[in-house]
Amino acid sequence: MSDLSVNIGDLRLANPILAASGTFGYGSEVARLYDVNILGGIVTKTITRAQRPGNPPDRLAETPSGILNSIGLANVGIDNFISDKLPFLRSLSTSVIVNIAGESIDDFLFLIDRLEEHQGIDGYELNLSCPNVAGGLDFGIDPKLAGKIVKETKKRSKKCIIPKLTPNITDIAVIAKAVEDNGADAISLINTIVGMSVNVSTKRPKLGEIMGGLSGPAIRPVALAMVYKARKAVKIPLIGIGGISSVNDVLEFLITGASAVQIGTFNFVNPKAPIEILKELEQYLETNNFTSVKELSGSLITR
Repeated sequence: MSDLSVNIGDLRLANPILAASGTFGYGSEVARLYDVNILGGIVTKTITRAQRPGNPPDRLAETPSGILNSIGLANVGIDNFISDKLPFLRSLSTSVIVNIAGESIDDFLFLIDRLEEHQGIDGYELNLSCPNVAGGLDFGIDPKLAGKIVKETKKRSKKCIIPKLTPNITDIAVIAKAVEDNGADAISLINTIVGMSVNVSTKRPKLGEIMGGLSGPAIRPVALAMVYKARKAVKIPLIGIGGISSVNDVLEFLITGASAVQIGTFNFVNPKAPIEILKELEQYLETNNFTSVKELSGSLITR
């Protein structure tokens, strides 16, 4: 059988298929449908210092080949996460990566310090790129600030540190290089693209906050281009995100330069998609005589 394992920094994943933050809850919600330990990892819903109710409705709007969301990082907060959600996550054998967000560097460090007191966490995804909260993009568009957050969090934890970057920037390679230079173990990319939609009958925005984040197949070409640009700029592993709904989509990201991928919006269409795609990936490797999934990563031919 082909070797599906991949390395993300010092973290070894059983396979390259992860569930993306914000689309998989805290894992327990989907565990009723299948054994989530089959996945290479779970990235939790974003956790903030205090509990957040999120943005006013409407929070979701369908678009051609995608979804606009303006959830506003609604979450249970760090205290409730530790008491109510972490016990289940601690019971898993798959890798658990906690996505964290803050309004300041101190918020990120506070969250890291609290979580470091507990077992069951393999890494942290730093949400530097949420487009539907005030200031959510500030960290991800400033290379000095993004680099500083990574540098300071690395001082607080020996676990895998993975900044999640925004596509809403002129040159993603600049930010990618900044976080690599400051010690990032890997990079997740991309987060959603800023967008909006209007109800022509009411002449009102379809989202309560007017604009939100676009995800789904519509953004996959953009995500691939971002992975390609980042791969040319950095050497650390990349985790591709954006509109993945089939094994061919996974292969595109791997060939372009990603080491692993996260499946997000398609979880709403088919909650079992990650394990189905994983099985198809394994079949592809065996049919095409690949001994390891790592052979695919960065195999793009451009000339």
